[in-house]
Amino acid sequence: MSYTSDFIRIITERGYMHQATNIDDLDQLAGKRCIPAYIGFDCTADSLHVGSLIQIMMLRILQKTGHKPIVLMGGGTTKIGDPSGKDSQRPLLSDQDIENNKQGIKRVFENYLSFGDGATDAVMVDNAEWLDELGYISFLRNFGMHFSVNRMLSMDSVKLRLDREQPLSFLEFNYAILQAYDFMELRRRYGCLLQMGGSDQWGNIVTGIDLTRRVDEQSVYGLTSPLITTASGAKMGKSAQGAIWLNEDHLSIWDFWQFWRNTEDNDVGRFLRLFTELPLAEIARLEALEGQEINDAKIILANEVTALCHSPEQAKEAEATAKQAFNEGKLAAGLPQFHSSLPLSLIDALKTCGFAASNGEARRLIRGGGARVNNISIGDEEHQITSADTNPEGEIKISAGKKRHAILQTAS
Repeated sequence: MSYTSDFIRIITERGYMHQATNIDDLDQLAGKRCIPAYIGFDCTADSLHVGSLIQIMMLRILQKTGHKPIVLMGGGTTKIGDPSGKDSQRPLLSDQDIENNKQGIKRVFENYLSFGDGATDAVMVDNAEWLDELGYISFLRNFGMHFSVNRMLSMDSVKLRLDREQPLSFLEFNYAILQAYDFMELRRRYGCLLQMGGSDQWGNIVTGIDLTRRVDEQSVYGLTSPLITTASGAKMGKSAQGAIWLNEDHLSIWDFWQFWRNTEDNDVGRFLRLFTELPLAEIARLEALEGQEINDAKIILANEVTALCHSPEQAKEAEATAKQAFNEGKLAAGLPQFHSSLPLSLIDALKTCGFAASNGEARRLIRGGGARVNNISIGDEEHQITSADTNPEGEIKISAGKKRHAILQTAS
């Protein structure tokens, strides 16, 4: 199906579209005027990870096609906790924890969006501005009548928890109501006409649309992106080292670049469409590569995503580091660095560098031939690393398999 607005056309062509309300009306509207649209991000950690990157890219596309992004920080809703996709209640955070997390998250958006006072400039707001001021009795009296408990019990975020007989607190049960109120409030304050989010937010988004229609008699729209998994079925954004964070102080540029370089062959084209701005014709050429040539496409993917999230210069440095570490077998300054004293067992070295979470995992890696010291495979589980393994700068290269490397800085 062809669309008249650049925004709907691009997000459809590149694979961002999962569900939408009144898509034809939204397309017509987006072709005629600037649409303010928002996505909410709760402040549960002081960085987002790549699981949020698809939503960030949607806001970027929104702005580049002439519309206004609203980044909603969940300073208020974080105090409740979104039950969507969760098996248990999140730990409650203090106000100071939430504020610290909010400041960390803000840094992520600076490379993706242009903020300011212009018609299409992005704005960042915090729902604590209005949620913290709500009076419980007056809120229930004014808005409680518009929410059906029957309908709320049928929402996936609630139903899945109940079907599994896992506890769902009354606190979490209120989350959908507050998110619905956010949408209505953003329409009143900023003329917001569209809420976007992941597919697990569909029920919450529709609830906000319904509340805005009932209370303000205004039409607003919703749009969700698909849940992103890898070709092998794994959840997007996880690695052997844990979550792939977007802030450099949580994950080195090298590890971020390497995550994308290690993309499965069958995911290359899809990830190029979702996480880069390369033209579709160029992506079609790259995803058609076969054999060893597909690695060239993976390097381009890693460079493009890293350039957007961090900077083009850091992407080039990461690629140069990879070339040195893999092709030339050298110690590369851009590799993650860890510190330890000698002597040190190989098992402890693997754990120190984050390549194994336990002694047992380290032993399995050694037995499988995946543990290397200075590019030499070590099969002895009791192997000790000594000063004889260091270069003149006191450095040792520790590797797990062919793709994970680190520099161990030592002190005798």
